Amino acid sequence: MATQLNRKRAYEPPPIPDRLYFKIGDVAELCGVETYVLRFWESQFPQLKPNKSGTGQRLYRRRDVEMAMEIKRLVHAEGYTLSGARTVLGRGAPGPEQRRPDRNKKHDAQANLPLTAGESKRLDAVAAAIGHARAELREIANLLGATVQLPARRRNRLAPIRATSGSLFSS
Repeated sequence: MATQLNRKRAYEPPPIPDRLYFKIGDVAELCGVETYVLRFWESQFPQLKPNKSGTGQRLYRRRDVEMAMEIKRLVHAEGYTLSGARTVLGRGAPGPEQRRPDRNKKHDAQANLPLTAGESKRLDAVAAAIGHARAELREIANLLGATVQLPARRRNRLAPIRATSGSLFSS
C-alpha cells in the first residue's frame, strides 16, 4: 500500500517548450491545473507575477512557468499547504528540516516579515475600499431603520354632491 501512495504522489513535470511567452491556458495545460488556480496562485505567491499584454492577457515567461510547476509540486506532490509552500519558496530550496513544517508554531514566519512598499500601498488601498464600503452600508442601514412617514393622502378635487332635496338646483 505504501508503494501505491508513493506512485500517486510522484510528480514528473512535463518538458517546457522553448518559447519566449506562454498564455495562461498553455501554462494551465502544462501544470495540469485550471486557469483560475493559476490566477489564485498569483494572488498568493509574490514570486509568480506574469506580464500582461496591452489587452490584459497574462503572458508567462519560462521562469513563471517553472515557478507554477514548483508550486504545484509542493502543494500536490509534497503535501504542503499554500502557506507552507509560500514559506518554502521564500527561503529557497527545501532542506530536510523544511520538508515537514512545524505545525505547532503560533505565527507564520511570513507574517513577521516587513511589508514592501508595493504591498503596503496595496493594503492601504484595500483598507480604504473596505472603509468606504462600510460607510455606505451604515448609511443604507440607517435609511432602512429610519421610520418612514407616509405623505398625507390627497383629497379628491371634486367633492361628492349631497343633495338634500330631490333636485340638483335650488329654487
